[in-house]
Amino acid sequence: MTKRNTIEAAATRTQGRLFASYGLYGVRRRAEQFKEEKFTALLHHITPLLLKKSYYQLKHDAAYGVDEQTWYEYYEEHHKRIDDLHERVHKGSYRAQPVRRMYISKEDGRQRPLGLTSLEDKIVQQAVHIVLSQIYEADFANFSYGFREGRSQHNALDALYVGITQRKINWVLDADIQGYFDNINHEWLMKMLERRIGDKRILRLIRKWLKTGYIEDGKRIRPEVGTPQGAVISPLIANIFLHYVLDTWAAQWRKGQAKGDMIIVRYADDCVPRAQRRVT
Repeated sequence: MTKRNTIEAAATRTQGRLFASYGLYGVRRRAEQFKEEKFTALLHHITPLLLKKSYYQLKHDAAYGVDEQTWYEYYEEHHKRIDDLHERVHKGSYRAQPVRRMYISKEDGRQRPLGLTSLEDKIVQQAVHIVLSQIYEADFANFSYGFREGRSQHNALDALYVGITQRKINWVLDADIQGYFDNINHEWLMKMLERRIGDKRILRLIRKWLKTGYIEDGKRIRPEVGTPQGAVISPLIANIFLHYVLDTWAAQWRKGQAKGDMIIVRYADDCVPRAQRRVT
C-alpha cells in the first residue's frame, strides 16, 4: 500500500468515528420549531472535532489556492494544525486569504471564473456550512434542489416530470440567472443572514470570505459584489440569497395570486416555473 493510500484509509476510519451529533441536533430541532428565532451562539459548535471532520470531507485531489497547500501536505501533523486553526478562529486572529482565480471553458465558448480557496479557508468554510445547514435546511423550500443534503439533479428532474405529467400545466418557463454567483449583493446577503444568524462572530467570518477578494495576474482584486464560484461556502450562500428573493416570494404568490395550478423547481440559479395559465 502506498503512502497516499495509507493516508486515505486512515482518514476514512477517523472520519467514521467523527460522525457524531456535535450538539447540532438541537440546533436543527430549534430551527424547525421556531421559524423566526435568531441563533446567537453558534461559534462554539466549531470545535476541533468538527474542523477535523470538515478537513476529511474535502476533496483530497482538489487544486490548491494561493497558499499552494495540498490536502496531503496538510495531513502531516494535521491534528496540531487544526488545533491551532481552531484557536485562531475563536480568538479572532484567523485571516481569510484571497482566492486564486482561474477560468474554465463553457459549452458556448465563454469562460467561467472559478475561485480556488486556500486549504484552511476550505476547512473553516466547510465547518460553518455544516453548522448553518442545520438552520437553513429547516427553512428552505421543498422545490429547491441545488447543493442540498440528500438532493440531486435527478430529484429535480423527477419533480419536473411529475409536475408536467400529473398536474394541469400548459405553460413552462426555463429561467437562468446570468452571472449569479458573481453578482450577489453583499449587503443584502448580510441582511438576509441576520434574520436567522445573531452570532456576530459567524457573520464576521462570512463577511471576511466575501471581502477577501481574489488574485488574478498577480493583482489582488476586492469586488463589491459576488461570491467565488468554487468556494466551499458559496453554494449555501447562493441558496440563502435566492431563498429570500425568489423562493419565499414564489411560495407566497402561488398561494395568494396564482390562478390554477402553479409549481416551480429550482436547482441553484436555474429554475423552471410551470403554470396552468400564462403568468403575467
